[in-house]
Amino acid sequence: MATVTSTATAGKTWGGGNEPFGASYGKLMMWFFIMSDALTFSGFLAAYGFSRFKFISTWPIADQVFNHFPFLHGVDAPMYYVAFMTFILIFSSVTMVLAVDAGHQLKKTKVAVYMLLTIVGGGIFLGSQAWEWTKFIQGEYGAVETKGGSILQFVNAEGERVAIDDIAAYIPTQRVNNTRSEGIWFQESDKMSEFSVEEIVEGFKAHPDVLIKTETIDGNKEKVILSREASLKRITDAAYVIKGANLVRNEYGHKLFADFFFFITGFHGFHVFSGVVINVIIFLNVLLGTYEKRRSYEMVEKVGLYWHFVDLVWVFVFTFFYLV
Repeated sequence: MATVTSTATAGKTWGGGNEPFGASYGKLMMWFFIMSDALTFSGFLAAYGFSRFKFISTWPIADQVFNHFPFLHGVDAPMYYVAFMTFILIFSSVTMVLAVDAGHQLKKTKVAVYMLLTIVGGGIFLGSQAWEWTKFIQGEYGAVETKGGSILQFVNAEGERVAIDDIAAYIPTQRVNNTRSEGIWFQESDKMSEFSVEEIVEGFKAHPDVLIKTETIDGNKEKVILSREASLKRITDAAYVIKGANLVRNEYGHKLFADFFFFITGFHGFHVFSGVVINVIIFLNVLLGTYEKRRSYEMVEKVGLYWHFVDLVWVFVFTFFYLV
């Protein structure tokens, strides 16, 4: 009885011999990593989408949150800086393509130049994201949170935001932070805000031209602004003074928005940072002539796959957080 051996057909199964599908082991493993990471980001964005849908009537409006631009204090520039960040990251993907193409042609100098431009683009994006986080955390106008957890912002008759610093009244009282640094060991509370709730309430009453903008979205996809009479009634429910955003409270609206923003953009930022570090290592190897001696710039191509993935993920993050 004849025995059947698989050695003759083993190479044909993949069609690439010892390189399945014609891809090297390194590139194949990079594709596996990208696929698994894509599933991770998909899960995060799906969770964000479900949460937003659940709280759609009170979700922050991106144009009213990300409307700052460096060195243009007080200028309403919705999404301009985010668009700039996105352009820089996409442009860095173009320079990475050019670096890979130059590597195929074994042009060391061009590979080094385009890799350097990619690194600079990634660095600008990370710096921009750090600036955006800083503005998001610090806040600019401030708001109050009611006993029921609703966020109340302050606007003038034209609907423009009014900072709590401009309306707060001065009430001479002594307040103590319930923190261990103040010698209170058995009771820990939130960090005390600059103004007390009483100062905001009394200051609001003293400014008849100031109204309250709620976190509820109306049929025109705008936050509902209460009348002066309704505002005076609503301000009595104020329980906390908020400025900026953290994992507990968020002056822009529902706190889950801040939680997802920090987690997802931070996770993506970690990927960009990792990509920049890897690009620097590859760039130094290019300068040392490591790949020139091998007569192969496949390492540039592999890190290029990762960089393109990071750019593509940002397109989805940008769409979910800023556009939709």
